[in-house]
Formats: sequence, structure tokens, C-alpha cells
Amino acid sequence: MIDSQALKQRTKLYGLRIINLVESLPRKRSADVIGRQLLRCGTSVGANYRSACRGQSHPDFISKLSIAIEEADESLYWMEMLVESELVPEIRLADLMKEGDEITAILTASVKTARGRQNKSQEKG
Repeated sequence: MIDSQALKQRTKLYGLRIINLVESLPRKRSADVIGRQLLRCGTSVGANYRSACRGQSHPDFISKLSIAIEEADESLYWMEMLVESELVPEIRLADLMKEGDEITAILTASVKTARGRQNKSQEKG
């Protein structure tokens, strides 16, 4: 199990890797449009995770974590678009996409756990 500090660092590094990728994209209109979308969602994963960790309530935590999951999944979509449009070779993105998949899986598991805890506390209340 990964702790919140380690996941904060991991999601920040993911965002930094996204920045480096976008900066290295070919200078084409399509790469620019996809790159802007990827930059926005890829860097927001860590920001939304940090926000979730500061959540005011259990439902707030779940809501903000769900946004982080959506952003992580969207970043995977834009990386798939870069590969499938042949703007970037798949081998170049394989490791970053694997990291995005792993972060998405970790965040999804966290939401499931949090929802389970929320349901148990509601049953007791």
C-alpha cells in the first residue's frame, strides 16, 4: 500500500514527465492541440490528489479523488491519440502510459476503499 506522501510525490513526478513530453512534441498544429489538452489534465492529477488529501469531509475526499481519476484517465486518452496519430512512437510513451495506468488504478482503489468506509459509517449512524 502506498502512503499519501509517496502518492503526492508520484503524481507530481507524473505531471513533470507530462510537461517534458509536451515540450518535446513536434511543432505541428495537431501536436499543439493534443499537447495542450495533455498538459492540462496530466498536471492536474497531482493537484487534485493534493486537494483530496485536504478534503473537508469524506464525501469531499471521494469527490476530489474522483476528479483526479478522471484527469489521469484523460491524460491516457491524449497519449493514445499521440501514438495513434503517429506523432510520437508508442515505445517512447510506453513507460509514461504504464505509470498513468498504475496511478489510475491506485486512485480507483482508494475511492473504492473510501466509499466502503463511508457506507459502514452511515450504517452505524
